[in-house]
Amino acid sequence: MKRVVGSPGTWSGMALRLSQCVFAAASTFAMVSGFSYSNYSAYFYMSLALILQLMWSLGLACKDIFALRNKKDLHTRDNVLIIVMVDWVVAVFMFSGACASASLTIFLMWDVHFCETYSKLACRQFALSAVLAFITWLLQAASSFSAFWLLVSFY
Repeated sequence: MKRVVGSPGTWSGMALRLSQCVFAAASTFAMVSGFSYSNYSAYFYMSLALILQLMWSLGLACKDIFALRNKKDLHTRDNVLIIVMVDWVVAVFMFSGACASASLTIFLMWDVHFCETYSKLACRQFALSAVLAFITWLLQAASSFSAFWLLVSFY
């Protein structure tokens, strides 16, 4: 079995998970602090994806902290398989939410110019939230691929 950077139970894995939590929380805060985002389904979908991402990453970060503190090995085949499956589902959910909200933001800002017409729309906050969601997804993809690489090393 190989030691993979970013795998569960390592310092780099914990850093990836905590950074996912930070960026997901920042994106959620940027989305919620704006205009009523629930009027648009893409923003509501992204906020649900961010909350799922935040809960999953926080849970795995706590598991990593516990494993590091108590010198436990999280590199069992069943544990890594579950982490890989949920990681990939969350990554796809996160990517689709970020893409949907980014496309709606581009549509509102540049195509129909709603942001100029309706000053109550917080388009800059929506754009910031979409960028932070993409950063969250990139971090999620990195940890997903490292866990997948670890899973492949079992076989």
